[in-house]
Amino acid sequence: MDGLDPLLLDPTRLAIVSLLSAVEWAEFGYVRDSAGLSDSALSKQVTTLGKAEYVEVRKGYVGKRPRTWLNLTGGGRRALGGHVLALQAIADRARLDGASHQAEPRQG
Repeated sequence: MDGLDPLLLDPTRLAIVSLLSAVEWAEFGYVRDSAGLSDSALSKQVTTLGKAEYVEVRKGYVGKRPRTWLNLTGGGRRALGGHVLALQAIADRARLDGASHQAEPRQG
């Protein structure tokens, strides 16, 4: 279907980019907990999204504790926007098609 992003068809990746779209930077632990993922599962998805240049990763420290922050790039924001528009178009078409279909239920 036109406009659907193959990477964002995965519900986990869609949840991650949707969450990141609401913030500028998010701490890894916050995204992990919000998406209900393990560290390794989120890391794998972030690697995939990073290779597509949808997510940017920054590492640093808060005091002596290491931290990782995630950011949705401009390309990631555009991909999410196009994907959501395509999903909405599918839902709109289905509603219109359903509304024009006036079949009566069959009586047994």
